[in-house]
Amino acid sequence: MGDSTQQLEVWCAGEDWCPITSTATLIGKKWHTVVVHRLLENGPLGFNALKEEVGGISSKVLSDVLEDLEQKQLVNREIVNEKPVRVEYSLTELGESLEPVIREMAEWGKEHLTTAPDENSSVA
Repeated sequence: MGDSTQQLEVWCAGEDWCPITSTATLIGKKWHTVVVHRLLENGPLGFNALKEEVGGISSKVLSDVLEDLEQKQLVNREIVNEKPVRVEYSLTELGESLEPVIREMAEWGKEHLTTAPDENSSVA
C-alpha cells in the first residue's frame, strides 16, 4: 500500500524522538499554532482579516509567521486578482493535516491550564 501523503525531510530521521521534535519545530513558535488554528476555523483569509482573527499580533510578526509557515509548506499565499488586488492565505493539505494536533492542544490547554494570578494582588 503506497503512501501518497506529502512528507517533509528532517535531519533526525530514524531517531525515535524525531517525529515529536520535528513537529514541535514546525509549529512550536508562539503564533504559529494560532495562525494554523484560525485558518482551520475560518478557511482562507486575507492578511487584515487574519490579523484580526489572531488578535494581539503585530503586522510585522504576522508577516514573518506567514512567511515561515509558507516556507514550511503549511500555508499557501495566493494573489487574488480583484480590484484592489489582495493576498489570501490558506492551509496547504499538509497544514490541514495538523487539525487533530491543534485540536488536541486546545483541548489539553482548556483542561489543564488556568489564568495566572495577578502579580499585583496580594496572596493571603
